[in-house]
Amino acid sequence: MFIVLRRLPDGGAELTPVGRPQPGTAPVVGESVVVDEADLAMAVATREVETSPRWVWDDTRRWYPRLLGLGVRVARCVDLRLCHALLRGSEATVGSELHGAAAGPYDVAQAGVDDVAGLFEVVPESLPDPVGEFLRQRRAIESSPGRGGLELLTTAESTGALVACEMHHRGIPWSATVHDRLLTEALGPRPARGGERPVRMRDDVDEIRAALGAPDLNPDSPADLLKVLQRAGLGVASTSKWELRRHEHPVVEPLLRYKRRQRLLVANGWAWLDAWVRQGRFRPDYVPGGVVTGRWATSGGGALQLPKAVRAAVVADPGWTLVVADASQLEPRILTGLSRDVAMAAAGDGDLYEGIVASGAVATRAEAKVAMLGAMYGATQGESGRLVPRLARRFPKAMEYVEAAARTGEAGGVVSTLLGRSSPRPGEAVAADLPPEMDRGPVGRDARAWGRFTRNFVVQGTAAEWALCWMGATRAALHERFAGRGEGAPHLVFFLHDEIVVHSPADVADEVVAIVEQSAVAAGRLLFGEAPVRFPVTVAVVDDYSQAK
Repeated sequence: MFIVLRRLPDGGAELTPVGRPQPGTAPVVGESVVVDEADLAMAVATREVETSPRWVWDDTRRWYPRLLGLGVRVARCVDLRLCHALLRGSEATVGSELHGAAAGPYDVAQAGVDDVAGLFEVVPESLPDPVGEFLRQRRAIESSPGRGGLELLTTAESTGALVACEMHHRGIPWSATVHDRLLTEALGPRPARGGERPVRMRDDVDEIRAALGAPDLNPDSPADLLKVLQRAGLGVASTSKWELRRHEHPVVEPLLRYKRRQRLLVANGWAWLDAWVRQGRFRPDYVPGGVVTGRWATSGGGALQLPKAVRAAVVADPGWTLVVADASQLEPRILTGLSRDVAMAAAGDGDLYEGIVASGAVATRAEAKVAMLGAMYGATQGESGRLVPRLARRFPKAMEYVEAAARTGEAGGVVSTLLGRSSPRPGEAVAADLPPEMDRGPVGRDARAWGRFTRNFVVQGTAAEWALCWMGATRAALHERFAGRGEGAPHLVFFLHDEIVVHSPADVADEVVAIVEQSAVAAGRLLFGEAPVRFPVTVAVVDDYSQAK
């Protein structure tokens, strides 16, 4: 059963049951019940226990944080906003009223922090007609030739939204004391005044100025720095580290060192610590499906880019530990499953890159890695371009799969992931995960670049689907096994594309490891059935996050 929630103008909520139909029949909409805001959590909790429904709401971020704050966990939901985006853009829903529809109220961004920050504040009214929107979505799925994939994709996407809220609610265990020590070791003591450079960065600036003979140079100004570098005889076109490393000059080492310290200070310095760590927890704001491939983004805190310099601050609570799991060589294995390339599957029985070497395609593991990256990103030059043809000879089905996706993109067409998320057409996309060199206009301007995007889209997007299924399976298994422990149960606290972290009591860490590994296998079977492709994960049980690397 589904239960659709709608926020009413007076702050109460309307609960409308919708029966799950048999294939080819219309859903049965039941009689709505209205509850006061004060009674909503109890109404949800009661129905969760009695009927285990799939809750349907406009935006998980508008509903779930408040329920979590009142101690109510739900197992399943349908996030109408996320599912609307999937179904509206999917080639699998062509012919439905949702496919390609004009932008409307369900095309809004995820609810912001201010909308849900206060537990007892008035919550904004729901997006309009959630029952009608849900029925439109069900019709689009039921009538699609890709029904099975869309069912799994919308379920996984909605589960990801639940996980994102739960990880924000519980937070990543974070030691402000360790973080401050790490910053002090790298930068020097915290400056007394905001905006002032720490002492080691001031020393770097003095060294940079001396090496360039520019006593007033501000190295934070790219234009000024570039001008002074060129005046000093360095033929650089930019101030990037890749450009600087090509030159021998006394300024290169201190300048690169300053840039590293500056990035740390800006991204995860003391201002970040003050803003984001409270009561021993860092609570990032994840944005599920935040980029066009389905990968997550963040709207604050930068959780998807935690640098190694501060990972030691992620410290398990006393008596607890961190179970850190990393999917090994995920995207090449996804390509194996997509293409059903038996030869590549055999190579991936153990370490995939070592298997490619053993096949005779390349000579070293490093070459295998470079060649696979080249294949998935469309390299035609350099070391990658030289090695890709060797892969094509050994693994023709895998290489033809990405080549076909590239040809479709070059022709201005649309490609889709395994479960049915479709790529934008040239000129439609403005998301952050498009290649930086991509021309956003008509495909004819840079057809090869768009082909590189679609080539990677099918692999990266399907990898995102696998990761959602892995995380969802882990979440469900942890709850089934440890729900009786209440707040003392192991729980997910971090997600980074192909990596998850579970905060676990030390006495059950071994069981958690087994659950994480079994969930990876389950995710592979959900997507690829009995295809001969493995998804091994590397798991470490550590006291702090830096020990896992």
